[in-house]
Amino acid sequence: MSTVADAAAQVLNDNWRGTHTVPASGLYPHQWSWDSAFIAIGLRHLSPVRAQTELDSLFAAQWTDGRLPQIVFDVRHDDSYSPGDAFWRSASIPGSASVPTSGLIQPPNHAMAAWLVHESDPDESTRRGFLERAYPRLSRWHDYLARRRGGDSGLAYVVHPWESGMDNSPYWDAALGAMTGDTAASVPRPDLRHAAAAHRPSNAEYGKYLSLAARYRENGCDDSPASSPFRFEDPAVNALWARSELALAQIAESVGADPRPHLDRAARITRALEQLWSDDLGVYTARDLATGVLQPYRSVAGLIPVLVPGIGRGDELRSELAGPHFRLGEVALVPSLDLDSAAFDRSRYWRGPSWFNTAWLLAQALLERGEPDAARALALDCARSALAGDFPEYLDPYTREPRGTLRFSWTAALTLDLVTRLKPDLPDQPSSTRRPAP
Repeated sequence: MSTVADAAAQVLNDNWRGTHTVPASGLYPHQWSWDSAFIAIGLRHLSPVRAQTELDSLFAAQWTDGRLPQIVFDVRHDDSYSPGDAFWRSASIPGSASVPTSGLIQPPNHAMAAWLVHESDPDESTRRGFLERAYPRLSRWHDYLARRRGGDSGLAYVVHPWESGMDNSPYWDAALGAMTGDTAASVPRPDLRHAAAAHRPSNAEYGKYLSLAARYRENGCDDSPASSPFRFEDPAVNALWARSELALAQIAESVGADPRPHLDRAARITRALEQLWSDDLGVYTARDLATGVLQPYRSVAGLIPVLVPGIGRGDELRSELAGPHFRLGEVALVPSLDLDSAAFDRSRYWRGPSWFNTAWLLAQALLERGEPDAARALALDCARSALAGDFPEYLDPYTREPRGTLRFSWTAALTLDLVTRLKPDLPDQPSSTRRPAP
């Protein structure tokens, strides 16, 4: 146990930059939004103050409209990641932050993280006024989602694949495939200096990502229909919003505010999620608002609503998690896509590999559903796989071979959290857990 925890702490210490943690040295030299929230969940076991600082630094980059930006840039490394500050030019956009950021957002897991950080040392959190600082920032962030990204359905939508956190999910294939005539011709790929091309989105996908981002930027990131033809309601994004509204209700009560608006909004989102349920797939899925079509894919994103208390399909999602499409306990962690899908790719980003953040979310859901043994088994798999692979970004679900970059911060942070809280029976040295590919 100590070996895993110590190794995870070393990764987090190595990736700490004084006010925040980079996802990985080299490939990701800036601060990412939902990464920082996941990282803070693990940092609270090393230093609650450092975990607070992680979130405070992100909240300080909030725009005046309430959005928390996808990336806060370290301009010293602007040529190390594309698109960087030179692309976004956020200083020229009215209402942007005082520091350089992207204009896009990421999934709203921040209030959930803030509450967990507070709970790790309530006295120190109260002494430092952490929740008093966080509450108005988080309230404005959630109001932005409801006001600027909320439609008649009661769900929030994303305007770019990057905003989902699952950049090249097959959810987006049809919409991206319909794009013609406006794909970026020049596609800088500094990411390929740090990860194999077979593990990353393709050049064709990146060209379309950059074109969508440029259109959004040129319209001042104003969320108008002109700013993006890409609008999707994603089940994981909305499940995390509902879950974070519940956390924000706890934060509100702690600081003397009224929790009822947050509880009411969480209930509305939970009810609205049923619009994304597919009887054919047995999971939630994404809806393209341009066409009204539910996407025909079983993605790990469609399992994440099991984390929402009161969700109506918990038993069905639990069965799907253990069934032939995701095979919990038989393959590494939880694959990002249906193992039997024609779109499945065991190595390429969100088209099949297993990720530690989604495994953490599902382990938490299992624990809260009264299945501690299943949660502990998933925690054990995370710990063994993280240690054996030097904390990889993601894994081949069959062989557990590392994919993407190594020494990845949320892998370290969330593994640290799982082994600290669930205490799986882990030997000091990793044993071989590889399975033959089918």
